[in-house]
Amino acid sequence: MTQLAAEIRTNTAASALPKAIRYDLTKLYIDGVWVAPRVKRELDVVNPATEEVIGKVALGGPVDVDAAVAAAQRAFETFSLTTREQRIALLSSVLATYQARFDDVCTAISDEMGAPMKLCREAQAAVGLAHTMTMLEILKTFKFEEDIGTTRVFKEPVGVVGMITPWNWPINQLFCKIIPALAAGCTMVLKPSEIAPASAHLLAEILHTAGVPKGVFNMVHGDGPTVGEAIARHPGIDMVSFTGSTRTGVHVAKLAADGVKRVAQELGGKSANIILEGADITKAVTNGVMTMMMNSGQSCNAPSRMLVPAARYDEAVKIAKGVVESVIVGDPKSESTTMGPLANKPQFEKVNRLIARGVEEGATVVVGGAGRPNDLKKGFYVRPTIFANVNNEMTIAREEIFGPVLVMIPYKTEEEAVSIANDTPYGLSGYVFGRTVSDARRVALRLRTGMVHLNGAGFDFAAPFGGYRQSGNGREWGVKGLEEFLETKAVIGYSEA
Repeated sequence: MTQLAAEIRTNTAASALPKAIRYDLTKLYIDGVWVAPRVKRELDVVNPATEEVIGKVALGGPVDVDAAVAAAQRAFETFSLTTREQRIALLSSVLATYQARFDDVCTAISDEMGAPMKLCREAQAAVGLAHTMTMLEILKTFKFEEDIGTTRVFKEPVGVVGMITPWNWPINQLFCKIIPALAAGCTMVLKPSEIAPASAHLLAEILHTAGVPKGVFNMVHGDGPTVGEAIARHPGIDMVSFTGSTRTGVHVAKLAADGVKRVAQELGGKSANIILEGADITKAVTNGVMTMMMNSGQSCNAPSRMLVPAARYDEAVKIAKGVVESVIVGDPKSESTTMGPLANKPQFEKVNRLIARGVEEGATVVVGGAGRPNDLKKGFYVRPTIFANVNNEMTIAREEIFGPVLVMIPYKTEEEAVSIANDTPYGLSGYVFGRTVSDARRVALRLRTGMVHLNGAGFDFAAPFGGYRQSGNGREWGVKGLEEFLETKAVIGYSEA
C-alpha cells in the first residue's frame, strides 16, 4: 500500500488519480491472529469524495465478541502484571511502528472519511503521535502507589475494556483509548466505526508488528446493534469507553448498567464561541470560522455558535462571509483543498436537512446553503454555510449539526452572552476571545463546559478532554485519560505505624 499511497499524494489532479485503493477488511483480529467472522456478513466501504466502493468490511457478531473477550481475559492475567518499564518499551515500539506506517494511515483516513491529505498529515494522523508521546512522558513518573498513613493505595488496571469509536476523527479516538489502556495494563476489545474502518485495520497491523502480546488488543469489526451492543452488555467486559452521539451513548450506558460496568463517554456538543467587546474582531471571527470549518465541521467540540456583541454584529457577519469564501472545497487528495466532503451519505443528508430547517425557521443564509458546491457533481460535499439572524431557540442553534454550518447570534451584555452559551443540554467545549487573556479568563470560569479555549488557543494533549451534562462523563487525554483505566485499591495496615 505504501507505493500506492505515495502515488496518490504525488498526483493530485482528479484525472491522474487511481480509481481507488481496494481495502480488504474482511478479517477480525482476535488473540493475536486475523480470523474470519463466524458468520459471513460484509458491508461496502465507500469513499465519500467519489462515492465509489473501495472495499469490504466484515460485520462480526456476538460470538466473535465472546471469542475476543475470552482472549482479553486470558491476556489480562499476565499483561496486568507487567512493569512500568515494560509498558514504556511497548509504547515506544508502537510509536516507532506507527511512524513507519504514517503515510499509509494518512491515505486510509482520507479514503475512508474524506479528510484532506494536509489535514491528515497535520492533525488526523498526527494526533496518534501526540497522544503516544504524551503518554510515554506521563508513564515515566506516574504514581501507581501512594501511602496515606499506614495504608498504601494502589492504582491497578481496570480489566478488560470494551471500546466503541466513531468515524469523524478515527485515529484520534483509537489512540486516546488504546494508548492509555496499554499504559495502565488493561486488555481490550475494539469495535471501530464500520463506516471508516480502514485506519483501525491498519492500526491493528501496527500494534501486531510493534509486539503487543496476543489477546491484549482485539478488534471486532461490526455495526452498533450487533457488535456494539454485545460489547456493552458482555459480562466479561469490565469497562466501556464510548465516543459518539449522545443518543447512542445513553443506550450504551443502559446496556452496561446491568453489569455495573464503568462507562466513560465522550458525546455530542453545541459549543459557544463568545467574542467579547473590545476583542480584535477580525482576528476573533477569522479564528472562529476556520476552527469551525476544520474537518468539514465534523468535530464534537466545534465552535458552532458564534456570539457577537450586537454593536459589532454586522461587521462580524461580513468578516465571516469573507473567510468562508476563501475555503476551498474539493478533492481531498489535492494539496490546495482545505475542506473535503462529509464522511458518509446519511451525514450529508442530515446536514442538508438542517440547513433547510434553518431557512424555514427564518434564519438568513449569508453564504453557502443546501446542496453541493456548484462545481462538484458527486461526492458528499456540502457548502460551508453561515447563518445570521439566529436566536438560540432555533433548531440550528440547538441541535448538533456535525457539518460546516456556523450560526451567528448577537448579544447585548456579557451576562446575556454567558446565559446563551450555557442554554444548551451539552457542555463539551467553549471558546472565549477577549481583548486580553485576562478578559477571556473571567468569562471562561462562568461557562458550564469541560473545556474552554481562550483567544484562539489550540489543543493541549496533556490536558483532560471531556464534557459536562449530555456531552458525557469521564475524561480522555493526558493523566486524567490514564486514570480512567485504573482502579483504586487501599491496602490498610500495609505499613507499620
